[in-house]
Amino acid sequence: MTTARTAPRATADPAEDLARLAALHGVATSWRPSPDRTAAVSPAAVVRALAALDVDASGPDAVRDALAAREAELRARLLPPTLVHWSGAPAPAALAALPEGTRLRVETEQGEVHGPDGLLSGVDGTGGADGLPSDLDRPTVSDGVPGVHRLTVTDGLPPGVHRLTATAPDGRTAGAHLVVAPARLPAPEGRSHGLLVQLYSLLSGRSWGMGDLGDLAALTAWAGRSLGAGFVQVNPLHAGVPGAPGTPTDPSPYRPSSRRFPDPVHLRIEDVPEYAQVTDPARRRRLAELGERAGRLRRSVLAGDALIDRDAVGELKREALELLCAEPLTPARRAAYRAYLAERGGALEEHATWCALAEVHGPDWHRWPEELRDARSAGTARARAALAGRVEVHRRLAWLTDGQLADAQRTARAAGMPVGVVHDLAVGVHPHGADTWARREHFAAGMSVGAPPDAFNARGQDWGLPPWRPDRLAASGYAPFRELLRGLFRYAGALRVDHVMGLFRLWWVPEGRPATEGTYVHYDAEAMLAVLVLEASRAGAMVIGEDLGTVEPGVREALRERGVLGTSVLWFERDGAAPLPPERWRADCLATATTHDLPPTAARLTGADVALRDRLGLLTRPLSEERASARAETEGWLRLLTSLGLLPPPKAGADATDGASRREEAEIQAVHRFLLRTPARLVGLWLPDAVGDRRPQNVPGTWDQYPNWRLPLADATGRPVTLEELMDSPRLRALAGVLRAGAAR
Repeated sequence: MTTARTAPRATADPAEDLARLAALHGVATSWRPSPDRTAAVSPAAVVRALAALDVDASGPDAVRDALAAREAELRARLLPPTLVHWSGAPAPAALAALPEGTRLRVETEQGEVHGPDGLLSGVDGTGGADGLPSDLDRPTVSDGVPGVHRLTVTDGLPPGVHRLTATAPDGRTAGAHLVVAPARLPAPEGRSHGLLVQLYSLLSGRSWGMGDLGDLAALTAWAGRSLGAGFVQVNPLHAGVPGAPGTPTDPSPYRPSSRRFPDPVHLRIEDVPEYAQVTDPARRRRLAELGERAGRLRRSVLAGDALIDRDAVGELKREALELLCAEPLTPARRAAYRAYLAERGGALEEHATWCALAEVHGPDWHRWPEELRDARSAGTARARAALAGRVEVHRRLAWLTDGQLADAQRTARAAGMPVGVVHDLAVGVHPHGADTWARREHFAAGMSVGAPPDAFNARGQDWGLPPWRPDRLAASGYAPFRELLRGLFRYAGALRVDHVMGLFRLWWVPEGRPATEGTYVHYDAEAMLAVLVLEASRAGAMVIGEDLGTVEPGVREALRERGVLGTSVLWFERDGAAPLPPERWRADCLATATTHDLPPTAARLTGADVALRDRLGLLTRPLSEERASARAETEGWLRLLTSLGLLPPPKAGADATDGASRREEAEIQAVHRFLLRTPARLVGLWLPDAVGDRRPQNVPGTWDQYPNWRLPLADATGRPVTLEELMDSPRLRALAGVLRAGAAR
């Protein structure tokens, strides 16, 4: 009889026992900050991480007991909670470890039954007289594996997450989720170029103080038709955490309340169909007054007198949307709304309930009355009924936002974009928000996601995002991940996965401890990737992984094998101290000059980024050394651009100011010509680069020292630029012409 592989038994060495126990639960006891160096993790961090997984490792006796229990569990287990089968590949290896004579049965998502007592076809599509394989009741051998109906159970299954049941000869029965996914996502056809923008920063003459979905639709229509762009990538548009009275909200789009639903703050109010149907004079007057106040907000931001104020915009839009939600729906709209409610089901009910409760009790559910902290409690059910009107409003707002997001994608495709809108999936959610309340059992209590110390940040990073528990994800068949992806792929031509390495492992930081005292916890990367590929393929969408920074060996290779593109940024692509030549860049990536977390290209070229970090106290060396190092790096790139014939020599005798400006434009164009020399399938233009903006949208490591996530798009002088001005910008058109010509080759 073949049994599952088990771990070595406990030893007399407490440290070794702890390491064995940690390994069995995917918790690292060491990590490699560089290929030639290994760093140990503090035992305290390991113990805390295990505790978050409900494993008691508080002392040597507890460790030995937990180790013995885990070994016994693995010995007795017939199947792991989730298995993966890639279409066209051999069956999951776990099936080969089953005892001889084990019988398998699969119930598919589609309601079909494969295996004993169900309709099952063999590899050749034939069966016995009763429609079952003629050898179903006899022990069989498949690739040398006795008693396992491997070929007839796994081959020919449709993509999906199915239920697999194994019954051993001794009567033991086990169930598992079986994820069947396409072997890989198809590669993009040809090469495509597009724009990268933080949507809130892009204001038009119709914006209510920050960029909105109407602006996104206008940008995609123009970029597709006039610039030949294939995509527009935006920041996460997830639902944010509302601020408590007198407390501003967290403006970061990467720390949302929920990743399952978008934020209504992005709605274009005038584009809501019910806006044109308001006939009540008082409501129309109030909507006009709100629009006038929004106009003052917009003008203040565009005049450079104020930053983007998400709270102020949200307050105006909330009141306007309340008025619009009071309007009756037409029969067609009512039918569409009901279909949406049916499709989003309980998840939407939970989200809307959290929003309604947050209005009453504040945005941190940990401070709510005890009976309301459980999304499924009787107390919560009573509160939902009492707040039914408010719950209905938040359901309606989610539907309205979903509709405008879908409209933006349809507009992009109608403009000829082969991809359309690329949405961004944040790496996690706020600990106080709707997702942690509704899915509390899937999050690791007392832990936060971050990053270990590295060359850029010796103190490490704590992002304040509670991590998913890998054991609970696997037990659920990755249901929360599947639900999340399906919601996003409703309106995405592609999805950018922030910190895609998190599909493999995450740095868990114990609450109250510095980020240096964390440890890596591993996830079933094959299962996470299979779910991602499955849902993307169902939507006909691409996936782009943000794989910058410290990347574990094998991660990029695994992503590439499944058709997930990576991200390559000019300044990080080096061969030792020298810039990496274009022909040596990878093809399966989105290539860009910069990102939202890095300085714009003009800041790099002029040294403005070093001056900014000096003002913020972020330099780790004397200013003179930092300037010299940055200048040497920049000059190395400029020499390469010149040697490749991408950058002409500067003209002699030009006016100093005008000449510097034109030279900067020429250098930025040369950078993008270089990106087009690489084999990258996608080439992205950071929209601030098109107008010479020198300010990063976010400076990691700062909070109130810098206006992160609150800056409007601006030109080289810092003057805000509207969407309409952007469309008329000769500088942008020239740069877009470079991209269009290069992409056509």
